[in-house]
Formats: sequence, C-alpha cells, structure tokens
Amino acid sequence: GVNVCVTLAEVESPTFETPRLLLRDWHPSDRAPFAAINADPLVMRYFPSTLNGEGSDAMVERNRLHFERHGFGLWAAAVRETNEFAGFIGLSVPSFETDFTPCIEIGWRLASCFWNKGLATEGASAVLRFAFDTLHLDQVVSFTVVENLPSRRVMEKIGMIRDLGGRLRSSADSQREPTLPTRTLPGARVQQQVGGQAT
Repeated sequence: GVNVCVTLAEVESPTFETPRLLLRDWHPSDRAPFAAINADPLVMRYFPSTLNGEGSDAMVERNRLHFERHGFGLWAAAVRETNEFAGFIGLSVPSFETDFTPCIEIGWRLASCFWNKGLATEGASAVLRFAFDTLHLDQVVSFTVVENLPSRRVMEKIGMIRDLGGRLRSSADSQREPTLPTRTLPGARVQQQVGGQAT
C-alpha cells in the first residue's frame, strides 16, 4: 500500500527553486490569477467544466487543508525572473476510490502563456525528487484523459510509464474518455516494474 499519512510533523513543507521556477506557499495575491487560469476554457478543456471564482477559491482552501494534513500539496508556481504567478505544480491524495487508490498524485496546471516552455516538466521533476527522496514514497501516480497529449508528454518527460491495465471512467462525467493512470517508481525500479520494457 501507499503511505498517504505523511504529516507536517514528519516533514516540513519546502519551497522548491528550479532554474526558472519558484514553487512556494500560496499568497492571497495568487487567488485572482489562479481564478483566471481556472476560468480559461483552453486550460480547462480536458476537465468537465471551467471554475468560477468561488470554485477556484474553494480549491485553494482545500489545498491549504491538504498541506495541513499531509505536509505537501499543490505548490504555487511563480516565474523566478518576474515573480509572476504561473499556476501550480505538486502532489495530492485523490479523494475518490478506484483501482489505483489510495495513492499520491503528481499534477500541474499552468496558465496557457506559460505552456510549451518546459516549465511543467521542470517543476514536476523537482516535486518528484521531493516525493522519492524526502517523503520516501514507493510510487507516484498521475492521470489524465487520453486526448490530453500535453500532460501525457510531461508525464513521459519526468520518467513516468503508462499503466496499460489501469483505466478509469470519470464518475463526474461517465461519457468522458477513460483516464490513464501513469505510475513511476524511483530509479531502476521503473524498469523492474515493467519487465525491462517502458511502454
């Protein structure tokens, strides 16, 4: 099983610096640009719907409580050079049940003006190192709809492999395409999990 009971007493929530990003605690000033990201149909095209301001703020609050409970969550991502809020990158414990839960998920959501620059990959790589090196997790999961090629490319770039056996239909919208959980294990264990073949 996956240990999803890591608490703040066990690990201090870090701030990550990558060459171009600062992954940090959320500031009140992040709420307006985050609401704009969540209201953007382009950003949210693989989700059931966009979020209004109230829904976006509720997500920020759920994330704050997640940090309190687990010691990790979705960090605010800011561009180091300008300190501009770009979105989030981080870890979460999904609240739904399926064949690959309980688990810890890695995810990201950036404003479209920050796409195609390698920022999601850069930030997710730092978060993944934290997951394995500091939290000592055995695996991290990510999932998306089949058509979400940009997120799938990020998953591949950070070393995740597609779990061909684990398909999930969204309970929120059963007509959506199945999501694809993608799992990764640290180091060589990735290869051991798939019999030496990355698929």
